[in-house]
Amino acid sequence: MLRLSFFLALIALSACGRQDHLGKPPSFTPTRASTEHNAMMDPGLPFRTIEEPPVVGASLWMDNRQSLLGDRRAVKRGDIMTVVIEIDEKAEISNSTSRSRSGNESMQVPQLLGIPQRIDTELPDGASMANAVQLGSSSDSSGNGSVRRNEKLTLRVAAVITDVLPNGVLQIEGSQEVRVNFELRELIVTGYVRPEDISRQNEITYDKIASARVSYGGRGQITDVQQPRYGKQVADMILPF
Repeated sequence: MLRLSFFLALIALSACGRQDHLGKPPSFTPTRASTEHNAMMDPGLPFRTIEEPPVVGASLWMDNRQSLLGDRRAVKRGDIMTVVIEIDEKAEISNSTSRSRSGNESMQVPQLLGIPQRIDTELPDGASMANAVQLGSSSDSSGNGSVRRNEKLTLRVAAVITDVLPNGVLQIEGSQEVRVNFELRELIVTGYVRPEDISRQNEITYDKIASARVSYGGRGQITDVQQPRYGKQVADMILPF
């Protein structure tokens, strides 16, 4: 009975990750409890204060962010910017090593004040002190390795400023989900950016994001089929052969 309960609990635990899209498309991640939503709901401390000039009836110029030529770049907590991810990288590494070593040692004492002859009488038949020690060793090792990688990724995602650090650096976080039939594609971007690196179009490229973390994956029925079973993953981790 105990074994049956343990087996049923193991089956239920392995199916927890797939109950969300069992016979239906995977559900979207709720946005109201996300970090981005909390940042936009909390105004936080003002980043800077600008005294708006008095409005002149005949003037088209207004020194604020809503004007025609105003600076609309994200600068404070809750603002939104566009992250442009264009990764096209190639890497190729080749390494070859070879090592060889050999050694030979021999010590013979056929005549040493008659001592070997006296010892030979006490030794078993066939044993002699004439060739006392003879050692030999040889070792040879070689290795050859090669690494080749090719990555290409082009994406655009909107990110929210979740915090403004004391030195003025902006902490951003963005997520995007697209569902096609029974497969959900997820994109997550986090990192730190400088306000001066944000372009006039309110965009920033990924190579200007410090501690950038980009995750591009998905969940759904196709992903489940591509992943090995939990039992096989545990066996690969435990078995030493």
